[in-house]
Amino acid sequence: MSVLAVGLSHRSSPVALLERVALNGETRAKAVEEMLGTESVNEVMVVSTCNRTEVYADVDAFHGGVAAVTEMLSWHTGVPLAELSEHMYVHYEDRAVQHLFSVTCGLDSMVLGEGQILGQVRDALKSGQETGSVGRVLNDLGQRALRVGKRAHTETHLDHAGADMVSFGLTVALRRLGAGPTGGGEVTADRTVQEIGATPPVGCPMSAAGGDTADAPGIARATAGPLAGMRVLILGAGSMSALSANTVARQGAATVIVANRTRERADRLAECLTEAYDGVTARSVPFADAAAVLPGVDLVISCTGAQGLVLTSEAVAAVTAGRTRPLVFLDLALPHDIDQTVRDLPRVHLVDIEDLRRAASRGGGTGAGRGGALELVRGIVDEEVAEFRTVRRAAQVAPTVVALRAQARDVVEAELDRLHGRLPEDLDDRTRQEITRAMRRVADKLLHRPTVRVKELAAAPDGESYEAALRELFDLDTTTTAARTAQEKA
Repeated sequence: MSVLAVGLSHRSSPVALLERVALNGETRAKAVEEMLGTESVNEVMVVSTCNRTEVYADVDAFHGGVAAVTEMLSWHTGVPLAELSEHMYVHYEDRAVQHLFSVTCGLDSMVLGEGQILGQVRDALKSGQETGSVGRVLNDLGQRALRVGKRAHTETHLDHAGADMVSFGLTVALRRLGAGPTGGGEVTADRTVQEIGATPPVGCPMSAAGGDTADAPGIARATAGPLAGMRVLILGAGSMSALSANTVARQGAATVIVANRTRERADRLAECLTEAYDGVTARSVPFADAAAVLPGVDLVISCTGAQGLVLTSEAVAAVTAGRTRPLVFLDLALPHDIDQTVRDLPRVHLVDIEDLRRAASRGGGTGAGRGGALELVRGIVDEEVAEFRTVRRAAQVAPTVVALRAQARDVVEAELDRLHGRLPEDLDDRTRQEITRAMRRVADKLLHRPTVRVKELAAAPDGESYEAALRELFDLDTTTTAARTAQEKA
């Protein structure tokens, strides 16, 4: 079994294509089911965010696995295979493992070191576990990836500024409103409002970090930040929307309005903000009334995960006619929530994933001043990849070692039966037992060094060849041995 990673991200693909290949909801479930129905694919985990769509799979063969995954992606997204291939990347075995570890650490993110991806990988793993598409191989890989991501954030200062997609998007959006960090200059991935640290306070159950909250109890006081006095509409109540709400509240927004298809979740998020922040007025509205709220707000942040547009240009135009102050939409969804043509409306601005990617590219996405942390994280990734390879190869070679020892045991037992039939009948039981133990010890000692070495060599880049040679030399049948072992245990 081998790990395969196939995907597209903001680094390899235009945002317009990423929007078309986004796998969400029923589409993802059907694609995964059909991938698992092919001969080459055993397990599947899908990581689909606003910056990437990636499929991780446990496959029997490289070419068969790539064909199965790419054909299903093409079929279920409607994107021709030739177009996918132009922007798609493929990683196999150690490189696939290294890629997932790097992604989980935030090394491959638009905003370097952002922590949201850790929660998104956790959600992907949980989803695969619940549906049964993730088995032992990908579960081990996913759990190790989460561990690596936590190590990177704990042991280095890569995310010291707390950068994330929300704060970076707000920085770009605030410039459209004539606000934002002082000092002027272009907005880059290293100049964000995130310096304030938007960790949800104690009492907020909608944390984007899976329940992580600030340590200090009580009510947080909103800062006199760049959003001071502004009115903000949040579309959605998921993890990204919750992080957005907490961020704008901490940045001094006077009013936060939440609209979500499930009203109860919108109510809970609004209650959380009211309880958590002194001076912030938060309330919910029915999702159908979102457009009607637009005349009274300055900023709209949307990340609903809907398959169609949430706000059309016509709906926005109908309620913003005669508007004298700017209205900015920050669309963090993929596919888009906001109609792209709202850009053509007077005093209406739209910031989407493509705008953020351009801003990030101007900053190089490397995190100026964080080079030391960057090297530390890369070192952690390399170390964990090597350790994962060692553990995994040892597990893979185990059936061969078991088969070898079983074969030796069978030979010893057969020879003992033959020998006992030729020994003097008056030979006492103690002597017979000593002969048996001696022959078994000889077999164990002869096999000890080869089995230890094959486990050690299995961790090398070409370690499979040693295991294969052992199977060939001794004509080992690992399948039959495994079945017999299971039967004996039963």
